[in-house]
Amino acid sequence: MKKFVGKLAFFLLGWKLDNKLDVSQIPSAVLVAGPHTSNWDFVMAIAAFWQMKIPIKVFIKDDWIKPWYGAVIEWFGGVGVNREQRQNLVEYAAELLRDQTQKLYFINTPEGTRSYADKWKRGFYYIALKGEVPILFAYADYAKKEAGIAGYIDPKEKSLEEVLAYAQDFYWHITPKYPEKYNKVVR
Repeated sequence: MKKFVGKLAFFLLGWKLDNKLDVSQIPSAVLVAGPHTSNWDFVMAIAAFWQMKIPIKVFIKDDWIKPWYGAVIEWFGGVGVNREQRQNLVEYAAELLRDQTQKLYFINTPEGTRSYADKWKRGFYYIALKGEVPILFAYADYAKKEAGIAGYIDPKEKSLEEVLAYAQDFYWHITPKYPEKYNKVVR
């Protein structure tokens, strides 16, 4: 059902899927999604991931899970968290990823906002490192009207600085929905 919905969304919006990685061979991963300048980024990412049959999860404010539409948010992959309580979300996400009984991709938007961000949050790297999974780089390019996954890094083999440099190179030529809200210098 989700694959059909993803294909239909791309067809209706005139987008195409560009998947350069065989994700069927990757049981679990941290999925960096960028650039993140609009709520439409989530729609395009979800449609792409559903087409690839990727079982996704994303942390979201628990306020989104509580109302009547909470079940829909959970169906989309939302995992509600209360950010006012001290929680070790890195360890919690890593624990979910280490669970070898399920295939799981955790979506992370390191910019942390749809507005301009001076620097990326580093949690995605530590989740992947502690979860013992690779980092995959997903994108939505509004100039080309395509979305997909095209980058792969094993955090056990690369330092945080090397991963950030890779991310900067990877996203440099991707056109976000609102270019003025994206900081091309990843640090």
